[in-house]
Amino acid sequence: MKKLNLAIIGQGRSGKNIHGRYYVSPANEYYNIRYVVDKDEWSRQQAEKLYPGCKTFSDYHELLNLKDIDVIVNASYSEMHYEITKELLENKFNVLCEKPFARSRFECDTLIKLAKDNNVLLAVFQQTFYAPFNKTIGKLLEEGKLGKIEQFSIRYNNFARRWDWQTLQKKLGGNIYNTGPHPIGLAIGFLGFDKDTQVLFSRLDKTNLSSGDSDDYAKILLSAPNKPLVDLEISSTDAYSNYNVKIQGSNGTFKCTTTNYEYKYMLDEENPKKPVVEETLRSADGEPIYCSENKIVHEEKGEFDGTAFDSGTSNLYEDMYYALTEGRKMFITAEIAAQIISVIEEVHAANHLPIKY
Repeated sequence: MKKLNLAIIGQGRSGKNIHGRYYVSPANEYYNIRYVVDKDEWSRQQAEKLYPGCKTFSDYHELLNLKDIDVIVNASYSEMHYEITKELLENKFNVLCEKPFARSRFECDTLIKLAKDNNVLLAVFQQTFYAPFNKTIGKLLEEGKLGKIEQFSIRYNNFARRWDWQTLQKKLGGNIYNTGPHPIGLAIGFLGFDKDTQVLFSRLDKTNLSSGDSDDYAKILLSAPNKPLVDLEISSTDAYSNYNVKIQGSNGTFKCTTTNYEYKYMLDEENPKKPVVEETLRSADGEPIYCSENKIVHEEKGEFDGTAFDSGTSNLYEDMYYALTEGRKMFITAEIAAQIISVIEEVHAANHLPIKY
């Protein structure tokens, strides 16, 4: 198997601790790490130790005249994603851009057009789609054990304070630009990537919990014609969140974190539907009673083999490898990532937060 030459821009938390962790793992059978770019000298020195044989630069422009790069990973600061990706595409490089894809749908569509015009691959690092828990949900929905789905609930909540650059609007920070591409992506996926997906309700708030001027609380309701409701929260003010995804269906309920799951369901053939009784229900001795029955219910529990940060990352990089070498279409395209940004942009437009920094 021929390995592809890869360059990565940025060795921050994502560039080093997610992408870099994959590069040095046994799962990386596909890429040689040839070049690393970071303005910080210490980060460059660490990269040379972490990826033996790589060459480091302080400026990504040093990559533009190199001819031995198969793909460049843009793991720069969020507000830099658009401009850097645009310049790389203009220079005919294949690009994997970290999330958030860009600030607006216009920027996303501009990048998508550039990639097509230059006949190069543009991918976005939405690795949660490739995570074991999302794959399990997909299989469960295909099996239909839960019956007709009425609601998806997604909670990416915690109870924590932040005071770094991710709390600043000028840095494209805040919960829905930073964390949001993952749960919003899941929501759109649960709705079948329907192009008629609508934001039914949204609320953004800047609480006193975090520093900066960006949102740390978000509530979003999404749906599409003839599709279930998706109730989504991304909150830093929830000290009792005990699931990431919950699915309510006519025959059962599923809930999971990113590491384990459980669900209960009943089978129609084991629980025949009872005919309507118009009169008051009564016990054998004539006492009025409430509807109650002993349903035959099945329950399953388990753990996922991996998370978005290991299995999800490795599966996305494998998907990209075959897109680059065999022309396969990636499971998650730049168009899907652009749809996520459309939702984020709409929510921000409807919930103006004052800019303070």
